[in-house]
Amino acid sequence: MISRTPNGVKFLVDMRSNILDLLSTPLSQNEAEPLKHLNISLRGLLAHWFSTGLLNLQRITWQTSCDMLQKVSEYEAVHPVKNWLDLKNRVGAYRRCFVFTHNSMPTEPVVLLHTALTSDICSKIQSIVERTEGGDTLLDREDVNRINAAIFYSVTSTQRGLQGIDLGNYLIKTVVQKLRAEFPNMNVFSSLSPIPGFRDWLLQEMNNTIRGSTEELFLKEEQNSLQPLLNCKSADFTAEMKQVIQSNTWNKSETLNAALKLPLTRLCARYLYQEKRRGYAVNPVANFHLRNGATMWRINWLGDVSNRGLTASCGLMVNYRYFLDRTTNNSKMYVEQKHIDASSHVLNLLQPNHYNKTSKL
Repeated sequence: MISRTPNGVKFLVDMRSNILDLLSTPLSQNEAEPLKHLNISLRGLLAHWFSTGLLNLQRITWQTSCDMLQKVSEYEAVHPVKNWLDLKNRVGAYRRCFVFTHNSMPTEPVVLLHTALTSDICSKIQSIVERTEGGDTLLDREDVNRINAAIFYSVTSTQRGLQGIDLGNYLIKTVVQKLRAEFPNMNVFSSLSPIPGFRDWLLQEMNNTIRGSTEELFLKEEQNSLQPLLNCKSADFTAEMKQVIQSNTWNKSETLNAALKLPLTRLCARYLYQEKRRGYAVNPVANFHLRNGATMWRINWLGDVSNRGLTASCGLMVNYRYFLDRTTNNSKMYVEQKHIDASSHVLNLLQPNHYNKTSKL
């Protein structure tokens, strides 16, 4: 009955959100146990109501209602929308914005996906969010001959109460089908994804080294090239490097920027490919795309040079590429055997002699 009551489902979604907030605070066992049981019950109920067959795909354009456009702008969490002109660009030419809605919450997007239509796989987010494919802003017409790739650059779940219910996976797969129908010659599908947590992990590993860990983060040749730029003694190298990374000052120096490219890209490959939690990728964005069957394709130096990007991941971004004939098997191999499908570009970065290798990606 509650599913037929006006705002009934939204009430339960918000209730579960409040319960999750409570469970994240210090509670006694007597207080936490009933909340945990209620959370499990609500999650099962909401997973049933928000099953894929009950969701509606909607493309957002500049002609969409102001209320929905406002919500898309406010909910965008990966690359915040600056103003209405920015939003107009993100739903305009060479861009696609899709949301899932539910019949019981028709004016509320439950998950949204921003996509750029490009000629090839993008490596820098600023090229997407600051201009269109043609180089001019707010173009009215698209040249289909220039569109060969779809780049998923932002997936946002908008309802905390739906946490743990995987809607983003189904949205990407549905959008792929929609785009293939619109552009029959399109054959490249990839994300351009942030790497939240990489810099925090790197700083923690540096702290471990400073405290006496026997594992050296930086290779000998890397230290030899960086130490003169830091103007420090060998014993102080890690502490000095930590200060440079923590302050983001390295990005203001062309020399230091160039010297850090290979070491940080290599360490990022290690973080994404080798750092695990219960056998799966520790990075939540990597885990999401790998579960969907994507391939860890390419790590991009200075992919996001905004303050947010530098602070989260030292400016690095990553492409997870969706080979449509491999996604089912990749997903199965990752979920069941914890195997990560990665390109030669990523795997080469993990080899000790990667400095002598080049990539064609």
